[in-house]
Amino acid sequence: MRLSELLPDQSGYLGDFEPDLGIRRRLLDLGWIRGTKIKCLNRSPLGDPTAYLVRGTVLALRREDAGRIHLLPDREENHADNSEGRRHPHA
Repeated sequence: MRLSELLPDQSGYLGDFEPDLGIRRRLLDLGWIRGTKIKCLNRSPLGDPTAYLVRGTVLALRREDAGRIHLLPDREENHADNSEGRRHPHA
């Protein structure tokens, strides 16, 4: 799933960036790293850009850029939860 597919009020966990994403370095500097929880807040009236909440910061991204950011599959979300200090059930 891609970040651009999240609907308002839906959350996911950041996966990988496509190599040609021009703002990749800036997002990494802001803490947008693999496994970080991200929430879609809302879309502009015309649907582009969309506001996302990551680590207490709101950032608006164009649909084109959000389409180049992959989210982790559901089965990997438990691993991402561990990065927030929660215990894994099999630990």
